[in-house]
Amino acid sequence: MDDGLAPAQTRKMIRPRIALLLFAGCFVFLASGCKTFHREPPRPGRTTLSSPLVVLPAMTIGNYLIVETKWDKYGPYRFLIDTGSSVTHVTPEIADRYSAKPPTPETLPQVRVKSASGESTLLPSTTLSKIELGGASFQQVAVLIYDCDQLSAHLGVKIDGILGFPLFRETLLTLDYPQSRLILSPWNPAALVPGTPIKFNNTHRTPLIPIQVGQQKLVALIDSGSDAGLNLNPLGLTVNFTSSPRPAVLMGTLTGDHYQQVARLGESLTIGEYSLPKPIVYLTDGVSSLGGELLKHFSLTFDQERNQVTFYRESRGPLTTPAKRSTGLRFSKTPAYWRIASVVPDTSAATAGVRAGDLISRINGEPITTWDLRRYDQLLTQASEVTFTFLRGTVETPLTLPVFDLVP
Repeated sequence: MDDGLAPAQTRKMIRPRIALLLFAGCFVFLASGCKTFHREPPRPGRTTLSSPLVVLPAMTIGNYLIVETKWDKYGPYRFLIDTGSSVTHVTPEIADRYSAKPPTPETLPQVRVKSASGESTLLPSTTLSKIELGGASFQQVAVLIYDCDQLSAHLGVKIDGILGFPLFRETLLTLDYPQSRLILSPWNPAALVPGTPIKFNNTHRTPLIPIQVGQQKLVALIDSGSDAGLNLNPLGLTVNFTSSPRPAVLMGTLTGDHYQQVARLGESLTIGEYSLPKPIVYLTDGVSSLGGELLKHFSLTFDQERNQVTFYRESRGPLTTPAKRSTGLRFSKTPAYWRIASVVPDTSAATAGVRAGDLISRINGEPITTWDLRRYDQLLTQASEVTFTFLRGTVETPLTLPVFDLVP
């Protein structure tokens, strides 16, 4: 999502996989990457399924899949599914309640993270005695402990943790985006799954797969913890665009701030047998990845034992990517207000003097508490302009900004 609540940034601190590439936005996360690609991540101590097919309904918020579960008198708990993460993360509350006793030796590397305030801290690790998802039970799960309050505020629902890819090492995991559900089944050497199977490009059970841009081959991470479509690293590629890439998202790194660029490809993206003509892409200097905005068209079944994923879509026709609509603003969300995270250069918002850090108290006259990701996204697809009410001290000042095609 190019305009709105900067959800692409909400996943980075929970992803301890490469270096400290920090993003401005709702809060700061580690960059997606491959810190643990050189070795197989830890698996749960034991996985059991109560039936041959465990189906959990999922909420879809900002292109993320979130499952709700309850296995004792506490809860319910909500977990975000993140195939791009090599580690599961839980809140201190979950860690306190379910940590194994006696404590087990540390099995995860120490990870240092920074918040939007600039503070730096090490994420502690522990082992949970169990995590249960409906009829699926995962025991002795190595986790990192992270406070998800800002993520919860951003998405508008309480988030109790982020389930990393290795948690599902001993099951067939299906993320059924079109029907908003998660399906778990036992691994079966004769399992028949409809769709196009694609082998991982490594032996470490990391969901990196070959894709094509035009006739050029590259590798991309399947990253359900990203709300974006295609993040593309153009290094070594000859990339054609329908128009020049333009700044879209302000990114903060250890070496300074810069804008991530967005554009529409002038050629097709190919994933197995599926074709996406001229998709919108975000340019990155990290690992190329396929996020929720693209994955939402598919049902994906991950088979870690065979080191492969199967893409399935009922329609075999090409996917189309609509124009990227924007007001030129990016937000971080709190329960009381939205804060401007960044302003796209050379837009009406920039000309009007809107700055990062400004606070929004109303949208189209309605209190900000009545707005969430889905409603704001819908507004951008329909409106020609949006009136934001800025809060400066105790004074509210309305400003009407046009909605335009950031990427036609």
